[in-house]
Amino acid sequence: MVDAHQTFVIVGAGLAGAKAAETLRAEGFTGRVILIGDERDHPYERPPLSKGYLLGKDDRDSVFVHEPAWYASADIELHLGQPVVHLDRVARTVTLGDGTALTYDKLLLTTGAEPRRLHIPGTDLAGVHHLRRLAHAERLRGVLTSLGRDNGHLVIAGAGWIGLEVAAAAREYGAEVTIIEPESTPLYAALGPELGAVFADLHREHGVRFHFGAKLTEIVGQDGMVLAARTDDGEEHPAHDVLAAIGAAPRTALAEAAGLTLAARADGGGVAVDAALRTSDPDIYAAGDCAAAQHPTLGLRLRVEHWANALNGGPAAARSMLGQDVSYDRVPYFFSDQYDLGMEFSGHVAPGSYDQVVCRGDVGKREFIAFWLGQGGEGFRVQAAMNVNVWDVTDTLQELIRSGRTVDPDRLADPGVPLPEFLE
Repeated sequence: MVDAHQTFVIVGAGLAGAKAAETLRAEGFTGRVILIGDERDHPYERPPLSKGYLLGKDDRDSVFVHEPAWYASADIELHLGQPVVHLDRVARTVTLGDGTALTYDKLLLTTGAEPRRLHIPGTDLAGVHHLRRLAHAERLRGVLTSLGRDNGHLVIAGAGWIGLEVAAAAREYGAEVTIIEPESTPLYAALGPELGAVFADLHREHGVRFHFGAKLTEIVGQDGMVLAARTDDGEEHPAHDVLAAIGAAPRTALAEAAGLTLAARADGGGVAVDAALRTSDPDIYAAGDCAAAQHPTLGLRLRVEHWANALNGGPAAARSMLGQDVSYDRVPYFFSDQYDLGMEFSGHVAPGSYDQVVCRGDVGKREFIAFWLGQGGEGFRVQAAMNVNVWDVTDTLQELIRSGRTVDPDRLADPGVPLPEFLE
């Protein structure tokens, strides 16, 4: 039983933290709930920052998890614009940047991730950008508007999801776009070369230029403004602005300084948690982008940065804090919209971790489902699946991944075989 006089503190006021606070109240917790965020904005969702809000299709208020008045009505104590600078596990306190010390009975870390930085000359120029926070998106939306109006050039370092979504937005504004990517295709780490080529073709058709097999080495400027971007193969690309989209790193400094166990780099780093999202300290939990959880179904430790993990992981951690029996076994899921392509991805694959990719449908028309298959002793199993402009199949695909059933690749590729048959 949870004592009504207990205090639960949540460090990190993003989607995971806000949904955890909501769940604590929904599950009947009557003690203090304190939600701390280092941004001044109320908790918001991140997908619109590179999609609808960046494109100017969604207004600013649409990104927030709750109406601002909701927190007071739910008796959630908010500390916004205040970083936590120290965690004392013995005294069970967190100290804010203004010196305020708060005592906790249970603590949840939802500190998220931060964009990786380019360590090259020229990153101090005014036209160098990142996209992680609402303030970044506000600034970048203005930049894309200006670039489109003036036929300006945007260089993007990195052909991952953020890089491609911003490229699509920039082209819709009318900006010229060049993407610099060290791998041979976009999304190489996420999808592998087979499906990465589909996204390369999509963006080329919309006027995006790719420069593969190269890294940025210098951003050239004058009077504080960007003029060009140079790569390690000697090329120079005209640029008025540069976006660094080279991934995100989990924000673990607070946990590390407090002596909590961290996951290995090979597992994506992050705060190591078990399937109940408990850290190495029995009174501290972690969820969302900063957490590397032991996945009970996939049998590996996994750090997932996508929206669905924050949406579902925060509530799971809240229930675990309340003493409920929690086994966080959601199949990883994310989505993306680029031009007229919409996709959903379920499961997990890493380069070299699968044996073949099978597609059903029309890849040329970008209406298909792709399956990443791994071969075991008894046959092939689906490790991940991506539906592209094919809808209402995600539940079936996730059930197929979770089931671990063996599949015939030829039948899987045949659109005439209904997907539910693979679960019979």
